[in-house]
Amino acid sequence: MTTTIPTPRDPVGEDNDQTGESDGRPRRRWVRRAAVGAAILLVVVGVAGAIIVWGGSDSRPVTLGEAGGRLRSATTLAPEPAVLRPPQGVYLYRGGGVDRLSTPPKEQVEGPDMPATVTHRSDGCWTFRIDYHSNHWQTWDFCPRDGGMEEEGGTTYQKWDFGVFVSESTTTFKCESSITVRAEQQPGDEWTQTCSGDGGPAEERGLSTGPYRFIGNEDLEIGGTKVAALHYVRNRTMSGGQRGTERSDVWFAAADGMPLRNDRHLEVRTDTFVGEVTYNEDATFELTSLIPG
Repeated sequence: MTTTIPTPRDPVGEDNDQTGESDGRPRRRWVRRAAVGAAILLVVVGVAGAIIVWGGSDSRPVTLGEAGGRLRSATTLAPEPAVLRPPQGVYLYRGGGVDRLSTPPKEQVEGPDMPATVTHRSDGCWTFRIDYHSNHWQTWDFCPRDGGMEEEGGTTYQKWDFGVFVSESTTTFKCESSITVRAEQQPGDEWTQTCSGDGGPAEERGLSTGPYRFIGNEDLEIGGTKVAALHYVRNRTMSGGQRGTERSDVWFAAADGMPLRNDRHLEVRTDTFVGEVTYNEDATFELTSLIPG
């Protein structure tokens, strides 16, 4: 960003001949000194403003109305009822957390209100999208199969506004082996989830893989109602364009597979033109009501 400061002009004239010696030169020197002082002040204010924009955030919570607008544009409906597919609609989650970049140092706050949508697909699968804030959202595509539920893929979008430039990235994941809920499982059962991603800040293909463990059946209180939940722990290692680790505790409703709660911790490193940048995400969200808005 370049700040242009107009060159100050002498109010009496630019040549010494236009003023007398008695009052012309002293006044010209004073005007020049004042102009230099004003220029310095403008530069300081400009730099301070840039620092505020750089370190601040333009993100905000997304409203239920905005989320509902996306749902109204959905025209497909699932062909028939399924055990692990929640009702289509707009849901409100609450939580909090921070998205953090190491270079340049910047943070964006998640929540506290996070609207989410469940959209049915014509093939029987369904898409869950949650907006952590206006600059960060994520989707998962789930498919009820063989009495269980599989994660087919998903998308992650993020935007960072540094004032002097804006960085946007979209990563699309496809999962080859990612069973999310098994029809028959016992506490301690563990299997491997594997997904590959394209896009993102590095614009390179990446791989996310690791163990997924069933902790057990638990009860969560959602909007004053006790809900039977399935608790899992997901540990993944990322390689390729983005390198790092993820640990997430996730709870799904036993009745219909609705995401009830998610606690996640991510650390991802990416090579950029300014060197290696580390991204951290420590956040949580929890459903406030089983009834869509």
